[in-house]
Amino acid sequence: MIDYLLAKAQEDERLTQKEIQHLLSYDPYSSAACRTIGVASELSRSLQDNEAEIHGLLVLDQAACLEEGKTCSKAAGDSVLSIEEAVAMAKRFEDDGCHVIQLAIASDFSYSKLAPYLPKLRAALKPHTPLVINGGADCAAHADALKQAGVNGVYHALCLRSAEEAENSAEQRCASVDKFLAAGLQMATCVESIGPEHNNREIAELICYAASIKSAYSGAARRIPVLDTPMGVMGTIPEVRQAQIVAITRLAMPHATVATATHAPCALAALGGASFFWAETGTSPRASVTGTEERRSLSVEELIHMFWESGWSVRQGKSRIWAV
Repeated sequence: MIDYLLAKAQEDERLTQKEIQHLLSYDPYSSAACRTIGVASELSRSLQDNEAEIHGLLVLDQAACLEEGKTCSKAAGDSVLSIEEAVAMAKRFEDDGCHVIQLAIASDFSYSKLAPYLPKLRAALKPHTPLVINGGADCAAHADALKQAGVNGVYHALCLRSAEEAENSAEQRCASVDKFLAAGLQMATCVESIGPEHNNREIAELICYAASIKSAYSGAARRIPVLDTPMGVMGTIPEVRQAQIVAITRLAMPHATVATATHAPCALAALGGASFFWAETGTSPRASVTGTEERRSLSVEELIHMFWESGWSVRQGKSRIWAV
């Protein structure tokens, strides 16, 4: 069975949900899982010429999101970067060698709040540097305006168990993806945020959804636990399981989706096929202090070294993942 599934993925044939669940069922340290990681790593490197990328994740606001702090720090407060601060941080990312600037906002951060940032950021960045946002439902309602403002793409996650536990249902999130695509924006989505309570069926469902849309990249991210939050006490998954899920996601995606993401960055996931990492700065709903680079985020230099440890080189020049 494992030989058939790995060969099928290598031939760019879609894996079924049942087949993905089968791959997920192996212990992450088993010989079958190690073979899966190896095949996914080879495939990922061949699709990107073994050239990884570093993207800058600029977190604009620290407000708790609509899920009422289930995964975010309730003590985070309401800190929001000024336009001047955001521009300076984006330029610093670019100077440090980031290929893409991605803006992260809470799900209730409205388009009207975001709009003033976009022309300033677009004007400050080099023409070949893609500008991407993490967009919610309100941004989806203004997808055409985002496109006109110089936004190149949108990351919009269909979060695990969102239909059961979040105000933004899975159906609403899928509708938002459709709006972004209709406006001509590039899209990306990942399987996140994975915790020990999530079963193989749930994970496989989201992998199948990610494979069904035209996505600039896909991937998998484990939960980053925050103390004193309802979800934080549930913990996270080990890096070896993270690497296994990243690998299976890579195998399940069309080869036209060349890139595979993960978060938090780790060498095991890079070995499993993760082909770009985010460096993070600004505020963050997962951080208890403003300035996430001071708390847990790795620098661009550290991420380059992590890729080196995993046998990747880092691409020179513009991103091949997001187009401008």
